[in-house]
Amino acid sequence: MKRHSAEAAGTSISSLKGNIYLVGMMGAGKTSVGKLLAKRAKKEFFDSDQVIVERTGVEIPTIFHHEGEDGFREREKAVIFELTQMENIVLATGGGAVLREENRQHLISSGFVIYLKAQVDALYERTQLDKSRPLLQTDDPRARLDSLFQQRDPIYSEVADLIIETGDLSLQAFLRRLEKAILEKIK
Repeated sequence: MKRHSAEAAGTSISSLKGNIYLVGMMGAGKTSVGKLLAKRAKKEFFDSDQVIVERTGVEIPTIFHHEGEDGFREREKAVIFELTQMENIVLATGGGAVLREENRQHLISSGFVIYLKAQVDALYERTQLDKSRPLLQTDDPRARLDSLFQQRDPIYSEVADLIIETGDLSLQAFLRRLEKAILEKIK
């Protein structure tokens, strides 16, 4: 029994009906993959973090500074709810979006959820110089990533219709592998 609402009307990713949601750790490639996947699937792309930035007029670290993580998560919850009511989109969620049960339920009930799984060493390599990630502004960001991964990996796995390792492929090669995996999964 398939719990997702995406279905194939043909044999290419552009024939896929329904929403596609990308979940995974910060640095997993959700935004980069999501933009290209949306283009190839002929869907509109949204990044929940970017929507929050556009609406507030400030960057995420500023929201964390003034409102804390709980304040940010409340904003995120409202944006996830709104975006999951839309149709024919690809949504890259923030890394912590799955922490709230409401968000998980909205994602599960209204689209095909893909967990872009990356190993902690790869995540660290991709995020180590990025100062826009407030949860990594610690004395030991590698250890923090590992802790977050241990906490979130089971949750990502639970909500996912498809789990795919990001690996070291080029973006285009990974996208081809992802498209094939999606089409095989929804047959």
